[in-house]
Amino acid sequence: MNKTIPSWCLFDFANSSYSAVITATIFPVYYANIIVGNTAGMGDIWWGRAISVSMAIVAITSPFLGGIADYAKIRKKLLLFLTFLCIAAVASFSFLRKDMAIEGFVLIVLANVGMEGGLVFYNSFLPEIVQPTHQGRVSAWGFGTGYAGSIFSLLLALFLVSHGMINSIWLMVALFFAVFSLPAFIFLPSDPKAGTKIFVSAIDGFCHTWGQFKKMWLNKNQRKFLIAYLIYEDGVNTVIVFSSIFAATTLGFKSDELIYMYLIVQATALAGVFLMAGYIDYWGPKRVILLSLILWIAVSIAIFFVYGKLLFAIIAAIAGFGLGTVQAATRAFYTQFILPGKESEFFGVYSLVGKSSAIIGPLVFGYLSSTFGSQRPAVLSIALFFLLGFVIIKSVSGGQPNVS
Repeated sequence: MNKTIPSWCLFDFANSSYSAVITATIFPVYYANIIVGNTAGMGDIWWGRAISVSMAIVAITSPFLGGIADYAKIRKKLLLFLTFLCIAAVASFSFLRKDMAIEGFVLIVLANVGMEGGLVFYNSFLPEIVQPTHQGRVSAWGFGTGYAGSIFSLLLALFLVSHGMINSIWLMVALFFAVFSLPAFIFLPSDPKAGTKIFVSAIDGFCHTWGQFKKMWLNKNQRKFLIAYLIYEDGVNTVIVFSSIFAATTLGFKSDELIYMYLIVQATALAGVFLMAGYIDYWGPKRVILLSLILWIAVSIAIFFVYGKLLFAIIAAIAGFGLGTVQAATRAFYTQFILPGKESEFFGVYSLVGKSSAIIGPLVFGYLSSTFGSQRPAVLSIALFFLLGFVIIKSVSGGQPNVS
């Protein structure tokens, strides 16, 4: 039995504990409201800074890391190292206390660099282990398995919250990530023995990735794809990292209510990504992206007018349907550009653009929230990211069905 695809998907199951608990629900509220204190939006600002700085680091280093993976032949080793970095930083959250904003900032940056940096190498395995005709559905399976991991880890977090064991949640996430990522390190393709020195590889990787970026930039359709992805992914990332803070600060959600709401969102996301998995291949990823962005535009505008918890939860559940779908379809669209043997290099560009997209949005949200003394104008601004991304991606040629 081929164990590479299930193992690849299971890594998404593992790291989704981080995405669900640390990035999206409990820790953002804990850091902003307890560690920093969200008076006058200062918690929003510090959280936005931490996410933006970590994403900037990943964006800058991705071409170097991609080159190291391609030329030094240590892709799997780097995935292991960055995964360990994330796990160790998350476990260290247990030492954070009130007014330790700087210490928390540093640990968040380290954890996010480990998590997001590792995804450069995780994503680059997809074209190697899956035929082009099935990359769309396997990409979706990965996201879908990840949502299952989110649900499982949130149920564990809910148990700990109900017993007043908040600090134990960070240790649970670290252990969850460590245990369920093991199959990927066992069964994914091993690094070849041959390779050049790491420093030389890093420079070569930067030069080749930058060269590849320039080639893509000179291609009209690829350039528009990268711009569109940069913009609408910024909206997606901002929603992910600020949704729980908005729910807690503006609408008064408690920790257990946040978990229940996010469980619903993950369930609808899981249903959506598996329902749309085949359509990414049969309709083509471009059409699926456009439909998802229409959904996100409507959701962003609707949330601006929401004042009740129930209505917010309903809208969030609807939004969940398009969460993994737009990301899976985007990844499948991008694989149509990749040249054989250049997977890590191309995904270095993909990460460079994708992580850059998480720099501006969180900063804009944090500063709009602080400036207006309300998070609602910040929420409304996200709709503009989706709208502009929709207009640009609609004009891109490609993204057609890729089935035999």
